[in-house]
Amino acid sequence: MIHVNAQPEPSGFDVNVRQKGIAYLRNKKIALDKPIPPKTEIYPYWRDCLDDLYSNYQGICAYLAVYFERVTGGGSIDHFIPKSKRADLAYEWCNYRLACSIMNCRKRDYEDVLDPFEIEDGWCSLILQRGGLSSTTRAFPAYRSSGSGKQPGMTHNSKHILARCPLPPAGSWLGLCQYYFGRWGGAS
Repeated sequence: MIHVNAQPEPSGFDVNVRQKGIAYLRNKKIALDKPIPPKTEIYPYWRDCLDDLYSNYQGICAYLAVYFERVTGGGSIDHFIPKSKRADLAYEWCNYRLACSIMNCRKRDYEDVLDPFEIEDGWCSLILQRGGLSSTTRAFPAYRSSGSGKQPGMTHNSKHILARCPLPPAGSWLGLCQYYFGRWGGAS
């Protein structure tokens, strides 16, 4: 993972997403200060800003730090704080992270995931020989000093990122990409 700078809210977001979303929640009598009731579906007005999110973040997945083409349909809006947990953030730009679809699906409602907006460069290093991530000695200072030994979003063996999303056990960078994105056209 790399640090991602939060981008400003696009013009039109308030009218096209936030106001419509809040009005929808109020109309459905869903409390803004509480979690969304289980099995309650809400209207995905956030999809109206996917093009802006993709453009503002230059097509880079916030979790994998890789570029993906918009035409693949692989882009999605991750609600960093799950919408099931905070109705008031379901339609807020500051809660959105551009994510390739597979990482968004794997993250689900986990809350122990590192926020790409808050991590600092140098917290993780990529180990190409085995296709994994490792935390550095500068990583997670608040957790190191607490003595808990926990690192949000990573297990102590550093083979998992994004809250229980395993990396391939060994292999090349190409293998890592194929693992997350599936095989693409060309020779097998």
